[in-house]
This record gives sequence, structure tokens and C-alpha cells, in this order.
Amino acid sequence: METLVQQFFNVDIILKSLPLVLQGLKTTLLICLIVVPMGLLGGILVAVASLSKSKVVRRSLAGFVDLLRALPPLVLLILIYSGLPFLGLRLSPLAAVTIAFFLNNAAYYGEIVRAGIESVPAGQWEAARSTGLRADQTFIWVVLPQGLRNVLPDLISNTVEVVKLTSLASVVSLQEMLYSADMARSLTFNTSPLVLAAAIYFIMLWPIVRLVSKLEHSAAR
Repeated sequence: METLVQQFFNVDIILKSLPLVLQGLKTTLLICLIVVPMGLLGGILVAVASLSKSKVVRRSLAGFVDLLRALPPLVLLILIYSGLPFLGLRLSPLAAVTIAFFLNNAAYYGEIVRAGIESVPAGQWEAARSTGLRADQTFIWVVLPQGLRNVLPDLISNTVEVVKLTSLASVVSLQEMLYSADMARSLTFNTSPLVLAAAIYFIMLWPIVRLVSKLEHSAAR
């Protein structure tokens, strides 16, 4: 038991590695602050485009979204970071991570937002138009807010997945929290820094997970 505690819950090593792990946490939060708003905005644009009257636009977009959803985020990240240099475009690790995660999450957010928009009754469109609002005003001020509210649990749940996704950034040597914890592990030959990183992830995400659960139960009622 003592060996287990020393290997996974060594307080001295946790305290020594804490500054390095917190430095990585800053990068993790930075990625989230960039990817989540961009992904949501991209998702809204994807959802709007998917409602186009043009079959060519709808089918082309559906194929692109399906490709991004089917392609593992890690594969997409490696393709962007390691593949683009062969075309003469070399990105920094942060830029590659941001672009890869943006593309992946715009596809997921787009499908969620589209489902939300389609859940709004047609009567809402007609009622808003009858008040004198133009089609674009009706969509922005009436339909979109209701659609986002209807899929709010799914949007928040996908945002949680974005935070988890940041751990993949370590593959391209971006010093986010997992990368920092693993550096501390390699220096101390002890697993406690990884346990520390896991605990920080849990502290950040557990309240959000509980919020999603409450929203889902409220929606069900």
C-alpha cells in the first residue's frame, strides 16, 4: 500500500511538479478559449449553410461534415502539422492544434445547431414574419436563440469534449497540461504528476458534467 501511495500520490513530488503542470494548464485554457468560440461560430455557419435551397451546397457540405466527423481528431492534427510542410506551409504547434480542433468541432457544433434549428416549430417563423421582421431578422432574433436553447445540453457536452481533446496537443509537443505532467513524470520517475493533471481535469469538468445532467433531466421533464 505504501508503495502505491508513493508512486501515485507522492505529495512532495506533486508540490514540486505543480508549477510546471499549472503552466501547461494555461496553454490548455488558451486552446479552449480559441477553439470553443471559433468552433461554435463555425458550427452556426455550417448549420445555416446546411439549410440552403441548393442541393449542391447541401450535399457538398454534408460530405465535408461527414469527413471531419469520421476522421479521428488525432489523425487530422498530424495531417495538418506534419503534412502541410510538404506543401511549403509550416505551422506552429499552437496554430496546427487550433486549426485541427476548429475543423473537428465546427462539424460537431454544426450538426448540433442544425438539429436545434430544425426543432423550432414553423409557426415561430410565421409569427415573427407577421410582426414585420425580415427573414434574416427572424432567424437571428427568434429562431436561432430558440434552437440553441433546445440543444443547450448537447452544446455544453461537446464543449467538455473540447477540453478533453486538448490532451492530444501533446503529440505535436505543445506544452499543454498533459505534456507538462508527462515531462514531470519523466524527470521524477513517478506517476504522481499525471495523477495531479487528472485531478485538475476532474475539478474543471465535473461541475460542467453535473450541469449537463441537470439540463437533460429538466428537458426530459
